[in-house]
Amino acid sequence: MPDKLSKLTMVIDSHQHFWIYDPVEYDWIDNDMKRIRADFLPSALKEVITLTGVDGVITIQARQSIEETDWILQHASGNDFIKGVIGWLPLIDKHVEDYLEKYKDNQWLKGLRHVLQAEPDHEYMLRDDFNMGISLLNKYDLVYEILILERHLPVTLKFVDAHPDQVFVIDHIAKPIIKNNVNLPWKKNIIELAKRDNVHCKISGMVTEADYWNWTVEQLHPYFNTVLEAFGPDRLMFGSDWPVCLVACEYQQWFNIVKDFISQLNDNEQKGILGLNATRIYKLI
Repeated sequence: MPDKLSKLTMVIDSHQHFWIYDPVEYDWIDNDMKRIRADFLPSALKEVITLTGVDGVITIQARQSIEETDWILQHASGNDFIKGVIGWLPLIDKHVEDYLEKYKDNQWLKGLRHVLQAEPDHEYMLRDDFNMGISLLNKYDLVYEILILERHLPVTLKFVDAHPDQVFVIDHIAKPIIKNNVNLPWKKNIIELAKRDNVHCKISGMVTEADYWNWTVEQLHPYFNTVLEAFGPDRLMFGSDWPVCLVACEYQQWFNIVKDFISQLNDNEQKGILGLNATRIYKLI
């Protein structure tokens, strides 16, 4: 049930998804993840966050299509607890600004994302056409979310440095290899990336980078400590990665793990990670 901390400010889950399961569109959901081979829609999430004490969410695209963006924006318009949407638009399209113009007055679209981690080209984010699209986002007051694996961090440094005025958010702490307790070179690179004040980071997606069935909270601590040291409490946000998280832990369990970890911080810092930072970064009010 909600505790006194959640009553102090709006608690925001900065990262979750919806989908109607299709084995072709969601072919990345393998047999080890069969629990999430199902439909996950707003009504189910609303029930979960109400029990947990989370007030609102940021919904993230799960498919790379304009239809996906429109679909989650429709969910946002019909569900008050969805406070913002990170969609997908064709950033490499020479007419991308036409799309940006089309969505510029949508109150729920807060940013864009591309599944960079799945691109065969390791340096996709350095493409000229992609960077041309990124260069337009600041004009439309849109955040860009960076979804990568830890091996992409050196390239990400070059990418971010090309856009010093763009607000960036790193998803899932850049996916270190937690399963094998590998800390380097991820730690070195994430600390370097955090020196850029325009880069923020989500505390999310960690249990699914570990062994789904045998991870421990203690195993996560070095990664928690690194991003807290690197970004500080003002540039970190809680995210559940629901429903993906369900292959390794329940929503409430992950929320409690994050709350326990940040209990070392003062009240304002805790409120920042649990909601105020997301409210500021995504301009929710």
